[in-house]
Amino acid sequence: MKMKAVTILFIIFTFTSNYLALNNSIVLIHGYNKNKSDMIPLKKNLEKMNYSVHLVNLPFTENRLNYAYKIFIKQLKNISSKYSNNTEFHLVGHSTGGLLIRRYLKNPLNNIKIGRSVQIATPNKGSQLADLSFKYLDIFFSKYKTLNSIRKKNIKKLKLPKKVQVELGAIAGNKSNSIYSIFIDGKDDGRIAVSSVKFNGLEDFIILPYGHKEIHHKKKTAQFIDNFLQKGKF
Repeated sequence: MKMKAVTILFIIFTFTSNYLALNNSIVLIHGYNKNKSDMIPLKKNLEKMNYSVHLVNLPFTENRLNYAYKIFIKQLKNISSKYSNNTEFHLVGHSTGGLLIRRYLKNPLNNIKIGRSVQIATPNKGSQLADLSFKYLDIFFSKYKTLNSIRKKNIKKLKLPKKVQVELGAIAGNKSNSIYSIFIDGKDDGRIAVSSVKFNGLEDFIILPYGHKEIHHKKKTAQFIDNFLQKGKF
């Protein structure tokens, strides 16, 4: 009887583990001038909710967004190769990482299933600070090609889809103690205007009382991400 009970428990555990892997796998994408370590707090918060979480490292400083996109494809393929073909991956990106999600969803890989995706403080309509930086201080910022990629005119050149094939939600922040806010129209998080995060192709949108550098580190943000990944609503 004991052996039967152990066998049954093992089968249940295996089935449950496989189910979670199939439906609860997340790839986190960091933002401009950062690396994967910036997403570790969010990774830990989501792992507490039984997600299998993966990080990527992208050249989001001196390279254009399209170059980072090619690196992302390679890393996503490597991550997905460790799972079964039926595994569905959710994508979650902070700031410029959220733009890369839209760039990827423009031409997703056929053999990798993508579930619901979330952008956090993403300049979907471009960064006013990036525009000003290159307008008045181009000599100092010319080497920062990722920053150049998120200027309003260059966002338009990417021809990102207005509506994607998967459910996409966005979280914006409206708390700022930053001097940069005087250069940004409307409510902002110290880097990105709330109005730039929201666009018509979103399934849902929410504003949280956090700044740009902290919003993805907050437990509350992770809880709203979990809500969206499970239900399609924040």
